Amino acid sequence: MENRAGTVALPEDLVDVEALVRAYYELKPDVTIADQKVVFGTSGHRGSSLNTAFNEDHIAATTQAIVEYRASQGITGPLFIGIDTHALSRPAQTTALEVLVGNEVRVLVDEFDGFTPTPAVSHAIIAYNLAHPNEPQADGIVVTPSHNPPADGGFKYNPPHGGPADSDATGWIANRANELLADGLRGVKRAEPSAVETYDFMNNYVNDLGTIIDMEAIKKSGIRIGADPLGGASVYYWQAIRERYGIDLTVVNPVVDPQWGFMTLDWDGKIRMDPSSPSAMASVLAHQHDYDLLTGNDADADRHGIVTPDGGLMNPNHYLAVAIQYLYANRADWKPDAAIGKTLVSSSMIDRVATELDRTLLEVPVGFKWFVPGLVDGTVAFGGEESAGASFLRFDGTVWTTDKDGIILCLLAAEILAVTGKTPSVLYAELTEKFGSPAYERVDAAATKAQKARLGKLDGDAITATEVAGEAIIAKLSHAPGNGAAIGGVKVVTENAWFAARPSGTEDVYKIYAESFLGEEHLRQVQKEAKAIVDEALAE
Repeated sequence: MENRAGTVALPEDLVDVEALVRAYYELKPDVTIADQKVVFGTSGHRGSSLNTAFNEDHIAATTQAIVEYRASQGITGPLFIGIDTHALSRPAQTTALEVLVGNEVRVLVDEFDGFTPTPAVSHAIIAYNLAHPNEPQADGIVVTPSHNPPADGGFKYNPPHGGPADSDATGWIANRANELLADGLRGVKRAEPSAVETYDFMNNYVNDLGTIIDMEAIKKSGIRIGADPLGGASVYYWQAIRERYGIDLTVVNPVVDPQWGFMTLDWDGKIRMDPSSPSAMASVLAHQHDYDLLTGNDADADRHGIVTPDGGLMNPNHYLAVAIQYLYANRADWKPDAAIGKTLVSSSMIDRVATELDRTLLEVPVGFKWFVPGLVDGTVAFGGEESAGASFLRFDGTVWTTDKDGIILCLLAAEILAVTGKTPSVLYAELTEKFGSPAYERVDAAATKAQKARLGKLDGDAITATEVAGEAIIAKLSHAPGNGAAIGGVKVVTENAWFAARPSGTEDVYKIYAESFLGEEHLRQVQKEAKAIVDEALAE
């Protein structure tokens, strides 16, 4: 861990915003260089203009590719576009608007020229399409690199279902964008973005919260809530929520600063708006005992962080388990057979909760896109990832958002406290008394690009080991049990432990996720043997 982790950023840690924006316009990508191509990961195209990885040409080409993709799919309704507070987001939105208007796409921007959380864009797409069932369907773009450092930009596409685009769509868009870049953008149409419509993202979202969260219970309880947007797009939303519902909520830090100079450094010494990181949340944790509940969100508010006076910053896995237990016991109008959605690197505590609730567990690969169909039709009432991202259904069992929503997860923590009189951390302690206390950790191991490619295609049957840390292996998975989709790695399961290995999309490492219900020492043995098992498989 960087020795300054958890300390406030120094002037030398801050990005030069003027240089960043200047580079966005001046640097031109060379698509013969891999790092300068458009590449859509699980959350869109990301990069820094300073590295010629997120520049005007990238966004012009990507937007034109989105225009052509939506036309090929018969998507002819309006396109909602929102931005977060990163310095590159507004320039990228301007570029995107020029291309959208140049292609005569009907586009809607925020009515107040403000910042728009990812869930508010998803909510807008879904609301429009439900209200116009027999008309051309809407889709959207969110300009955000999520919790990434201040020098980064991000650009993601949400089709008419309102959630993250699938790999078929993103692969097509990225390939077409790179073709346009290679051809000097000759196929890109642009125009002055003057005929742009507006949409009140914030009030449409905030006024609808009573259909998914028991805001009256929160108000009546009188609990004191501190909400820290971490300089992100939720900043004015929290103020609006306080005013609309009359709850005792303080916006702990209302500052918006594209340098994020107020942030404490993350584990590796970088500024990163990760509300699940104790280092990044250090300044928030300083207020741990000032409120009955403290919350945090990342820059586009699709992630959440929950801080309680008794437990500090909750591990995301712990909170997911508590949220699931509470929701499925307190949402009477959800379908009795609605499944619980989790990614396969989330805690097995969720499996135990699902068994107790007598609910089907839908275990899918990493990526929120896998939950979208179930959230749309109500067959999955909750979908959550171990990286502090989740969404769930309204009280009546209908869809709320099909993208992660950090705001409702924070408000849910307040509802849980208001209704049960117990903090989520106290409720998690009760779960451990019932099911045991798992030890969980993710670590990285070095791998070449070739090894990462092999790991991504590795079949579970290629693992010859029969036991891990003294327990017999009962499953060797290369496809997710919930939907049969390839997991891009492997997961090995024993009675009381599991590990999963997946290649990193950005670094020459692979990630080992592991958990044991037999304690820290057993977890270390699982991690050690997991690395040996995977390394052996990669060497063959």
